[in-house]
Order: sequence, then structure tokens, then C-alpha cells
Amino acid sequence: MLSQRPLPPAAVILDGVGALYVIGTPIGNLDDLTFRAARILAAVPLVAAEDTRVTRRLLARVGANPRLVSCNEHNWPRRLPALLAALADGDAALVTDAGAPAVSDPGAGLVASVAGAGHKVVSVPGVSAVTAALAVAGFPADRFGFLGFLPRRRAERIAALNRAGDSGQTLALFEAPHRLRATLADIADTLNDPPLAVCRELTKLHEEIWRGAASAALDYFTAPRGEFTIVIGVSKTPPEPAPAPAITVAAAREALVRRRGAGMRGRDAVAEVVAATGLPRRTVYALWLETAGD
Repeated sequence: MLSQRPLPPAAVILDGVGALYVIGTPIGNLDDLTFRAARILAAVPLVAAEDTRVTRRLLARVGANPRLVSCNEHNWPRRLPALLAALADGDAALVTDAGAPAVSDPGAGLVASVAGAGHKVVSVPGVSAVTAALAVAGFPADRFGFLGFLPRRRAERIAALNRAGDSGQTLALFEAPHRLRATLADIADTLNDPPLAVCRELTKLHEEIWRGAASAALDYFTAPRGEFTIVIGVSKTPPEPAPAPAITVAAAREALVRRRGAGMRGRDAVAEVVAATGLPRRTVYALWLETAGD
């Protein structure tokens, strides 16, 4: 539980007049709000929130009652003049529904505009699903790549995974439940079925950390529910396979076209042709993508 001690006066908390406090908020468990964040939220006269309904519950938890204004990715340019006017008279805070503003959440444009107008912008760190997942995944995180949400279109998603995989770094990304299985299948095919940690509902009641190969995760998460952060243990880019004999490639291409015409799923078609030809999986999968328009 958050401390019930009386909050100190605003002057003790805030560093100056006209500052925008960019506050990280809990990603699930409200007890993860920091003492500093709670005190600032109780002290500022104005809070710009991604969703005022979500933020109102958080404010009630800490006994804060500032004026709330909606400020999301769609309306922040319209809200900016009023926010700058408020900052001319005092401090304000910016929050999103969960985590840090501007990290796969709205806020970057607003922060840049406020700083460009000459106001102080102060970070009040909080929980991050990215660092929370990296901490429990068990993969090296001295260097890592954060991909946010991958593109919805499959070809663009595969291209993004290929580029990221070339870095040889641990990768972290977010995914929605209705796209989880498609993303896991593309990770398995594109990154040579790497080990990963699938973190579901971090800090919430039904938190789950699943570890294993991407293909095994696809078998495990048959009906995904909740919010997902995936950490991929990409240690190095798999070596490119040696060029295959042209006749074998041609036969594989024809076999894939026949299977596509029969309505077979890509994963099954690739597996059958790999077994029949002995070609590397990456080579056959690349052929499957090439034959999409055949």
C-alpha cells in the first residue's frame, strides 16, 4: 500500500514554476506508483492524461484531485495551447494509461513542443513493461533492441524482424492478444526459431512468464488473452545457407506453388518441402514468400 502519511507542501516537491512533469504510471499493480509520483500528482494543479477515466482511478488511490484534461495521440495538438497557457502560471503533469509517456504511448510531440516553448520538462520514472520483461527473461540486456508493436501487415512485420535480427541483440516487443500467434509464427520462421520469454499480464493478478522456443510458444498460446511483452534471445544472426542446386530450388518452388494452390498453410507447406528436399528451412521459407504472387 502507498504511504498514508500527509503529503508535504507543493513547494517541497516541485522544482520550479512552469515545469511539465512526465510521470511513469503502473502497468497493472497500482502499488507500483512511486512515492515521488504520488506526491507530484497531489501537488500539481493540472494533469494531462491519455484517458481521464483510467487516471481518475489512480488519482483517487493517492487522494489527489487536480484538474484533469484529456491529451492523447489524436487531440494533443488541440490541447497544446491551453497546456502552455497553464504552464505559464504553474506546473502540470503528463501521464498515459500505463508506463512512461512517449514510450510506445502518446506524449513525444507534446513533450517536444513544451520543451521548445522554453518550459522545463522533468522525468519522474516509473514502471516500464520493457525493463520489467527484460529483467525476468534471462537473456543478456546490456544491449537490446526495442521494437514496440510490430507492423500489422505480414510482409512489413517479417522485414522488421529480419532487420532487427541482424543486430544480434536481445529484442523486446509488445503484442496484442489477437495478433500474438501470427507474430510468434513469424518470429519462429524469420529468426530461426529462437528462444524467447513471453511475459503476459506483467504485475497483474494473472501474471505469467513463459520461456521456450518460439515454435513451442505457438503451441502453448492457443487462445491468447491479456497484454504481452515478448523478449527474444537473439544472440547472433544465423549464417546464410550455402547456395542450393538450382534444380532442387526449382523443385521446391513448384512444390510450394502446388501446396499454396491446395490451400495449405505456409508453416505446413514449408515443413513438408524442407523434409522432401533437404533444403534449409530459411531457404524454403524465402521461396514461400517469393511465390505468393504465383
